[in-house]
Amino acid sequence: MPTHFFRTLFALLCLIASIAILPDDTGAESSSVWPGWRGPKGDGKTSETNLPTHWDPEKNVLWKMSLPGPAGATPVVAGDRIFLTSVGENGEDLLLLCADTSGKLLWTRKVGGGNEAVRGDEGNYASPSPSTDGERVYTFMANGLLACYDLEGNELWKKDMQKEYGAFDIQFGLSSTPVLDGDNLYVQLIHGPWNEDPHTGLVVAIDKRTGKEVWKHERKTNAIDECKHSYTSPVIYEDDDQRFLVTHGADYCIAHRLEDGSEIWRCGNLNPKDKYNKTLRFVASPACGPGLIVVPTAKKGKVVGIRPGGSGDITDSEKFIAWTLPRNTPDVPSPVIHEGLVYLCRENGNLMALDAETGKLIYEERTTRDRHRSSPVYADGHLYLTARNGTVTVVRAGKDFEVIARNDIGEPITASPVFADGRLYLRTLKSLYAIGPQ
Repeated sequence: MPTHFFRTLFALLCLIASIAILPDDTGAESSSVWPGWRGPKGDGKTSETNLPTHWDPEKNVLWKMSLPGPAGATPVVAGDRIFLTSVGENGEDLLLLCADTSGKLLWTRKVGGGNEAVRGDEGNYASPSPSTDGERVYTFMANGLLACYDLEGNELWKKDMQKEYGAFDIQFGLSSTPVLDGDNLYVQLIHGPWNEDPHTGLVVAIDKRTGKEVWKHERKTNAIDECKHSYTSPVIYEDDDQRFLVTHGADYCIAHRLEDGSEIWRCGNLNPKDKYNKTLRFVASPACGPGLIVVPTAKKGKVVGIRPGGSGDITDSEKFIAWTLPRNTPDVPSPVIHEGLVYLCRENGNLMALDAETGKLIYEERTTRDRHRSSPVYADGHLYLTARNGTVTVVRAGKDFEVIARNDIGEPITASPVFADGRLYLRTLKSLYAIGPQ
């Protein structure tokens, strides 16, 4: 055959091979990547299998890496690299760390300083979780520093969101984690002074390559006092027909168009005006699944199931408000939706399972009686619920409540569990653990 035929064939084979190893940007999950706080698709779930369900400080711990200081930020994983934020040994510096999957610390970068402790040891300015697209890692600190690094730790850009968008006024630090989607980072800046003035928060889209503003949207609300302060993180809703951004806080859950941030719909009455609670700040973020957005509130308040597709004010819409659970919302952990069930982990460790279609309570059962700050994760037929004291309760998913194991690592935890390549990564206030079969 002619030489040019073989050259063409070789080029075609190279092209096919290169396509095979490119990151999948269709939304399909890569087993070796945990790119953000809530996992591969931002919904607190993974398709990983053959995962550990039993461990303790001696059993199934592959390695342990000491950290320079505490933080509640969840690690992210890209290939053989793990990224996490931390306070420095001096209690002042705000750091981004990179380790490999053997537990070796590869590099440390100081993003900034000015750390402050929040509610004792409940949090600090390194609380927001990083995110990664497999080529870069992005980190946001509660002092307003938003920065981008390559995988070798070279700073690509950094900006001070307080200087650009105004000083933060929030009681316990702006701990919201930006959501990375496509070419943009979406950041919600929901805070405000304790007065009666009408309040407007901001939602900002930042170009992930340059750090420049793509758009800015004023998020209007009539919330007052502490209700203006939101500790939630934005999420992306997606189904076959639509994709949009969801922000949560200051008495409202609001959907925004990705192209310009403009408002699609809003749901209010999350803090009912007839019995208004001036301290109802939202911490738990919404959860999204096809056809449903589950919206928590705070302080044993309501949970609302929203059907997507609405426009304008849907607060009283029978078409788009699918159901309301009148009380016992999770205060901090975010919900999980899986196979027709909604799972809610209350702060006291009680696990609630609801019918996703009707909101009817199927069960509420006790797991570990301790504060729960991290969000539950679904993995390989189980729910992993992490208590503040370091105990992770593994519960079988489904309508029948069954505890598979209670695993105590012996160190306090506020970060959520992470799964990648058959391993579980647990970030405690002192260490990073890799857990898997030995």
